[in-house]
Amino acid sequence: MANNTQTTDVSGGRSRMDQRILEAATCGDSSSMKELAKKNPSILLGTSPQGNNCLHISTIHGHKKFCMDVLELERSLLPDVNCEQETPLVIAVTLGHAPLASDLLKCCCKEEELRRIILQQDRYGFNALHHAIRNGHQKLALELIEAEPALSKAVTKYNESPMFMAVMRNFTDVSEKLLAIADSSHVGKYGRHALHAAARNGNQYIAGEIMDKRPLLAREADSDGITPIRMAITYDKSDVLCILLEYDYSLAYETDKNGYPLLCSAATRGQVNVAQVLLLYCQDAFYCQVLRDGTAIEKSLTCLHIAVQNGHLEFVEFILKRPQLRKLINMQDMDGKTALHYAIQQCDPKLVAALLAYDDIIDTTILDNHGNSAASQLSSITDDDKPLDWKEVQLLMQKADPNDDDISLYNLSKGAKQRETIESRKERQSLTQKYTSNTSLVAILLATITFTAAFTPPGGYSTDAGSAGLPIMSKQIAFQAFLVSDTLAMCSSFVVAFICLMGRWEDDKFTTYYISVTKKLTWFAYMATITAFATGLYTVLATRTHWLAIGICSVVGLVPFLTMFIAKWPILKLKFRQTCRGLRLKFRQRQTGKSKSNDMV
Repeated sequence: MANNTQTTDVSGGRSRMDQRILEAATCGDSSSMKELAKKNPSILLGTSPQGNNCLHISTIHGHKKFCMDVLELERSLLPDVNCEQETPLVIAVTLGHAPLASDLLKCCCKEEELRRIILQQDRYGFNALHHAIRNGHQKLALELIEAEPALSKAVTKYNESPMFMAVMRNFTDVSEKLLAIADSSHVGKYGRHALHAAARNGNQYIAGEIMDKRPLLAREADSDGITPIRMAITYDKSDVLCILLEYDYSLAYETDKNGYPLLCSAATRGQVNVAQVLLLYCQDAFYCQVLRDGTAIEKSLTCLHIAVQNGHLEFVEFILKRPQLRKLINMQDMDGKTALHYAIQQCDPKLVAALLAYDDIIDTTILDNHGNSAASQLSSITDDDKPLDWKEVQLLMQKADPNDDDISLYNLSKGAKQRETIESRKERQSLTQKYTSNTSLVAILLATITFTAAFTPPGGYSTDAGSAGLPIMSKQIAFQAFLVSDTLAMCSSFVVAFICLMGRWEDDKFTTYYISVTKKLTWFAYMATITAFATGLYTVLATRTHWLAIGICSVVGLVPFLTMFIAKWPILKLKFRQTCRGLRLKFRQRQTGKSKSNDMV
């Protein structure tokens, strides 16, 4: 009986919801609800401990018929709010019951005194329009705006307006509708606004609409000082950048709070597309850190320095191809370093080659504040780090400035060795130990294989009287070659294993010598082993399938050349690169010479 009686809820001032009406609202049982209301109309006014009435409960479960039926009996349920400050309309939108929310909205619009319900915000400041946009119900959002335009003014406790949410979700129709309301809010979280959102998403249509109706937003920055145009560059949205600059080209001269221009932001991420747009609308855009009055700060990092530091080759090539920016190639920062200094510090041969390709304007002799040339930066990099790149950069610089003594391989190696630390020596010892263990394991394995092969000759042993126990194929030249190569392979493997186990690896000079000897002997043991394999098979197969025996020997004969090619591949690749770059440079010089001669004519 206790569940079927209403009690007063001391905290809310309303009677506690009857258990029967709660079950009816949960199940959407309109018949039971009507019968209970017929006996006691006030039973519909009861609330749960969370402040939900039967309309709230039914809305949570999406029972559209129950909601409409209960509203016919008791209209006062519509403006009620629960502990979360939610009306049934807000709940319907929040939980994604769009058709039900649309019907509740129509109910609110029928009576003027109920229209205020549409504007209700929950405890977090979200109204029905916020939730409709957040949950992706664009059609419902348009209905809400049409019914109550004042919804567009509300801002949540997280400082988000409906317009900001709509633009962030790329809801073009909703955003356009909100922009048409003159006093609609456009603010967003972290000091951002709707134009920031359009720039982030690359929505050029909305960006154009905002610039047309609210152009001042283009200069409003967020909490980090990032404006919409800088955000468009950050996210590489060149289409939005075009729209912004079409409305106001002076935006291209913007600098951040530290004085860095937009070109530097593009250089940080290597975004060539946005840099092209910037220079299209603003040929003399800032390329380095500037003061508030637009004066360039002396010896500051340029966009070329920044692109090189971040390893963006494509951006570097783009800068160097622009006539108005080509002068950056010789500009120095506060440490006196040029872009070439940083390219060599990166030990990136592609960056170095791109800069040196402009040999008619680049000055490779520029010294930094410590009197170091660009080439001397190589001495701070041990050639163990990037051996191929290190040597390639060294060759490029030696060709570009043969008179620079810092480029000599001796001086660079000497400088690198002077910077070698105790940790690097320990690391080398660890690598040496790993090398010896692996090499000795391979050597012992080869010795085992060749030793076993010597006592299991191809063709087997003879059982004839007078030659019992002798190899059957002992008189064939191929078999004799098998024995010789097998013996050489076994002896070489034993020598390698002995050096690995007994050598004085703690001494650097001995280590270098041992590594050289063991590599050569191991390679020789490999070759002797596969030779023994080929000659052994030839001995067995030659008498019946001669073509197969020759084919196997031919394949084995290619192995030494293949191993030599693989071992020399890095050097061959380096030489190939150098040859290609030399040919391209000659071609460019020839083209330049032709253009100059045509100009003279």
